[in-house]
Amino acid sequence: MSEAREKAGLAKGAARELAGASRAARERALVCAARRIREDADVIIAANARDLVRAREAGMSLPLQDRLMLDAGRISSIADSLDDIARQPDPLGRVVSGSTLENGLRIEQVSVPLGVVAMIYEARPNVTADAFGLCLRSGNACVLKGGSAARESCLALVDSCRAALVEAGLPADALQYVDDDAQHTQTAELLGATGLVDVLIPRGGAALIRACVEGAKVPVIETGTGNCHVYVHEAADFSKARAILMNAKTQRIGVCNAAESLLVDRAIAREFLPDALRDLLGADVVAHVDAETRSLIESLEDADRDALLQGLVDATEEDWGREYLALEISVRVVSGVEEAIEHINRYGTGHSEAIVSDSYEACERFLSGVDAAVVYANASTRFTDGGVFGLGAEIGISTQKLHARGPMGASALTTTKYLARGEGQVR
Repeated sequence: MSEAREKAGLAKGAARELAGASRAARERALVCAARRIREDADVIIAANARDLVRAREAGMSLPLQDRLMLDAGRISSIADSLDDIARQPDPLGRVVSGSTLENGLRIEQVSVPLGVVAMIYEARPNVTADAFGLCLRSGNACVLKGGSAARESCLALVDSCRAALVEAGLPADALQYVDDDAQHTQTAELLGATGLVDVLIPRGGAALIRACVEGAKVPVIETGTGNCHVYVHEAADFSKARAILMNAKTQRIGVCNAAESLLVDRAIAREFLPDALRDLLGADVVAHVDAETRSLIESLEDADRDALLQGLVDATEEDWGREYLALEISVRVVSGVEEAIEHINRYGTGHSEAIVSDSYEACERFLSGVDAAVVYANASTRFTDGGVFGLGAEIGISTQKLHARGPMGASALTTTKYLARGEGQVR
């Protein structure tokens, strides 16, 4: 039996015990895990340092190195997230609905664990603790498979969390970690572990997510890539729009909720775009612009016109749908809110989209018309995050519509079953 199937089988056995564990036991394990991670911080950081050395030698990009890196502050944040999850309401045993039939049969729909949740992810060691915490909070066992670049970091975090399970009187087998292999045979085994894995969640780049969605025989929740847009409406406050744009694009570039495209109404393009482009180019952002934007900049009589033009490249059709995860952005002039909505619904990935406008009508039209997991009016797309949304952490941001959408916390890792109580009724 392959390592992936063996460990999925161990998790399946532990899931039955975990589903019946008390709320107090699960919360105790989360608090223990947070404490142990703090106590083991030096060991985890040393393991992460070994990962970073290999990453640099392999030529990993700086944004991905940033995702991989753990320091004392990030270790503290990981532990704090587990404490936050422990304080959240229990997602299990919630009565979703209930009724009594005419024959007296009493029916309740209640929340229960999914069972075994598998996660395949890339060089993001924090996902190890987030996935463990949210699965434990929701009574699920988990099988984790991180990328080889974060191997040492993930194994160190798993050791701390498994020790916490034992300390709290819960089965250590409720957390499994599948080691990576060069041929990715274990990935294929996990994708095909029907009967052992109840749902699989990929988290990473577009290639990883596509491979999992296309190759899985088990149910998959697709966590999406983020081709996110900032749309500046003609009624926008320019200073507010520039601040939102720069935060969404440059606050952290290698994340899925960073802005990758700027849309600007034609009515304000000449007034707004030069300053917005100066802001972007000043932050070393390369702008992939449409013909109208280039023509507008070429017509300027400003002294820095030539400097602006040097920072522009002509956009291609592929740029409108591209997730750069880099200091790059596509820029397009649109005729108004309807064209902006049409553009986003065509090229967006259903992640996070934003309008900047002082017009209530334009904002409401955008909020209702854009098809995405999170739609903002006058705020940065960078807020799309489970911790920011009060979920403690997230196991991913779902861009599909079944069975969860948007940042996924513990409640998204539950399903329901019906409990029917009778007194001898027959049909």
